[in-house]
Amino acid sequence: MTNSTVLLLFPITVAIIMLGLGLTLTMEDFRRVVKYPRAMVVCLVCQMLVLPAICLGLVIVFGLRPELAIGMMLLAASPGGSTASLYSHLFKGDVALNISLTAVNSVLAMFTLPLIVNLSVAGFLGADSSIGLQFDKVVQVFSIVLIPIAVGMALRARFTAFAVRMERPVKILSVIVLVMMIASVISGLGAEVFDILGDIILVVVAFNLFGMAVGYFGPRLLRVGPRESIASAFEIGLHNAPLSIAIAMSPSLLNSTEMAMPSVTYGFVMFFTSLVFGLVVARRVQTRTTDRAVTPVRR
Repeated sequence: MTNSTVLLLFPITVAIIMLGLGLTLTMEDFRRVVKYPRAMVVCLVCQMLVLPAICLGLVIVFGLRPELAIGMMLLAASPGGSTASLYSHLFKGDVALNISLTAVNSVLAMFTLPLIVNLSVAGFLGADSSIGLQFDKVVQVFSIVLIPIAVGMALRARFTAFAVRMERPVKILSVIVLVMMIASVISGLGAEVFDILGDIILVVVAFNLFGMAVGYFGPRLLRVGPRESIASAFEIGLHNAPLSIAIAMSPSLLNSTEMAMPSVTYGFVMFFTSLVFGLVVARRVQTRTTDRAVTPVRR
């Protein structure tokens, strides 16, 4: 399959991934929001406001060139994905909260993502740049993200057994198409990929760690429970890299291989940094729980 063919299939690629997400969601995931009001509000504020501000600060401090800076801001604006639920499950987070946050974030991102991307393009390339997500492109992103999610949810509600059986095959297919997307980015950049990797690797690692730290300690400071805070950490710290890669690479959207590199790098890095972060946080929570359990009661 040629590189140009892969590029043309990017919208279908995102649709498949979003369909897989929809197969895991129900309306209860949205209704559950009222059960976690404080955790939801804190997490959404961190996701929508604090994290893009942190990303902007990192981009400025490290002096990234415009295309890479926009790629980082695109990544920061992308919602969380199913990987967050997996890590939350591994490290005793509240997976139900993760699922609800992913559902809500996926909807909100369709409004905040174009805004952040367009502001980034204007700030780093100039207001007269032809690159950006104008209204017709926003509609396209909306259609390839929310429509497949809605279809997946409808299948889950109407044909539950079928939807459950399809979850695994769709996830496997999602991994395959993600590998194709990454290969397309790397082949498009050629030898330049190593130079770009050297420019962004520290920024990507710092962004990932800052995101998880804000996601965990922000809720904890506001007295949100440890399990909910772990869920928040992974939801804010682990973004939907395939979505941001597709938006960056798609010929009908941003059409920039260079803008996709931060998300490609992030897609590899986050698996290792998240594992380390999860082990540290889980041990911290376990230690505090044990200390409370052995503390003698004063009489």
